[in-house]
Amino acid sequence: MAVRHDIHNSEMPVLCRSCEARHKGVCGALTAEQLVELSRHTTKRKVEPGTMLVSDAETVDSYANVLAGVVKLTKTLSDGRQQIVGLQFAPDFLGRPFKHESSTSAEAATPVRVCSFPKKTLDRMIEQSPELGHRLHVQALNELDDARDWMLTLGRKTASERVASFLQLIARHGDPEAESEGEVSFDLPLTRADIADFLGLTIETVSRQLTKLRKDGLISVENNRHITVFDLAKLERRANI
Repeated sequence: MAVRHDIHNSEMPVLCRSCEARHKGVCGALTAEQLVELSRHTTKRKVEPGTMLVSDAETVDSYANVLAGVVKLTKTLSDGRQQIVGLQFAPDFLGRPFKHESSTSAEAATPVRVCSFPKKTLDRMIEQSPELGHRLHVQALNELDDARDWMLTLGRKTASERVASFLQLIARHGDPEAESEGEVSFDLPLTRADIADFLGLTIETVSRQLTKLRKDGLISVENNRHITVFDLAKLERRANI
């Protein structure tokens, strides 16, 4: 009878056994031996909100898996204006294989834990492991689909639907270990100004829509940041998802 390999009896490095990226992210495509090799070069670290993980046009010499927290991706115009163009959660992969420069800035929006490794090490493993290359390709396509969905949100949804869509996004992805059905609680990872920027709304409109969702009994708001969604399915209907 075949032995089931899990976190208790596998040859996976201890560093990787309970990692979300190992089970759901790109590292899941690596063999035990490849994970051992990669773990020799990895560094796990915690960063505080506001820490720049990658700068726009910076030379890429490392990649990272997001293990916990929320990372905001931004683009900056030549006159200094900035736009939030995406959010990343665990176990997302931070970086673009085969590119020499980053095309966006990545900043910790909340306390974030990342597992970093040299670009040259992973690039070599991509050449050795077609499955790893496939996973990275699938993730890139998923991000493209997400970007197109968000274009629909910004281009066609009402202010109410946009704010509900944002809350649904955080409820579904903010904590990979949390329950994602029924009642869900979380802290907003962005300031009201950042939420407004991300949604293409004013701060006042964001606040009004949060108040409306609260009065309609869909959410509660404590200390201006802690949100409880009482029924995620109802919130999704409000978001027109």
